[in-house]
Amino acid sequence: MSYNEEMYALGAKRSVIREIFEYSKKRAAEIGAQNVFDFSLGNPSVEPPAAISDTVMALVQKEGIHGYTSAQGDPTVRARIADHIRARHGVPITPDLIYMTCGAAASLAITLRALLHKGEECVVFAPFFTEYRVFVENAGGTLTVCAPLEKTFQVDVADLAKKLTPNTKAVILNSPNNPSGVVYSTDTVRGICDVLRQKSAEFGHPIYLIADEPYRELVYGEVEVPYLMKEYAHTVVCYSYSKSLSLPGERIGYIAVCPDMPDANDLYLAICGAGRSLGYVCAPALFQHLIAAHVDTTVDISHYRENRDLLLQALTSYGYECVRPDGAFYLFVKALESDANAFCERARAHELLLVPCDDFGVTGYVRIAYCVDRSRIERALPAFRALADEYRR
Repeated sequence: MSYNEEMYALGAKRSVIREIFEYSKKRAAEIGAQNVFDFSLGNPSVEPPAAISDTVMALVQKEGIHGYTSAQGDPTVRARIADHIRARHGVPITPDLIYMTCGAAASLAITLRALLHKGEECVVFAPFFTEYRVFVENAGGTLTVCAPLEKTFQVDVADLAKKLTPNTKAVILNSPNNPSGVVYSTDTVRGICDVLRQKSAEFGHPIYLIADEPYRELVYGEVEVPYLMKEYAHTVVCYSYSKSLSLPGERIGYIAVCPDMPDANDLYLAICGAGRSLGYVCAPALFQHLIAAHVDTTVDISHYRENRDLLLQALTSYGYECVRPDGAFYLFVKALESDANAFCERARAHELLLVPCDDFGVTGYVRIAYCVDRSRIERALPAFRALADEYRR
């Protein structure tokens, strides 16, 4: 074989989420989109704020808007993001610790490439976004999975302490969590940080905390999402505007290095080098400038909250066991049999397209993305009820 076998394997088999999404398009062409209840992809259904479109239209008429920016991002854009972080979170970050990226996926890929030597370990908390494994292994690392606490799906801090070794270089924390929708509590986060400090001292080298934060703004009620830079000095934030501004297809985000990190400037240069090695020579210029104008803007998440409440109440009444999500736009549901893949196949017979969570590091659960039109949920409820009745029979 003349090409890279590992890359062939990744291209030949899509992620389970993308496989289901592609099937849904095929099935919609066969029986009509209104008859297919696709809950596979976390693709925001809420349109961006109207001001976003106005700004885009104004920007495209400016001369020079489509030219290269600095490799790490336009200085004015990075300054606006640094101002935002200082004002909102009280962290004295400077523009020289901000690196603009093509969304959170690029942020993670670059950060892991900057941190990991071959064979070093990166710890993730189940359930976790399936592509973490791809990003970590592509950076030469190995993935270590920590189990969650039952029922709450908060991090099992005691299990984390057992899983850390002298070969551990980084830990990824995703809150609000994909796929569970759980927001890790302040107590949980501080417990994690205490363990990382203890183990860093024991091993004689820092363990870096990577905060994966595309869902930070999508929280319901008075729930707080702790800002990890305020809790742990060796933190790198990987942020995306895909969800907060409903711009997933525009691929725009950033990496932010905590200014309290003793080696912050050196790590930032490693991030610049990793971006260069991966071919990320400046994020899309148009959308960098858009972010500068809307760094404090967020979408109206009331639609997601209403969808959550409708789906959670209905499924619970049908007998499903659900993890209550305080953030993101996913509902984590216990399958009605031990094999989540078999459950999803039976659901497919009712045209319900759900994501089995084995690849997320948790067996026996499925993910339902409720970032869809409310009408799709309403049309799907009889199918959910019929599926539950089928299992009861």
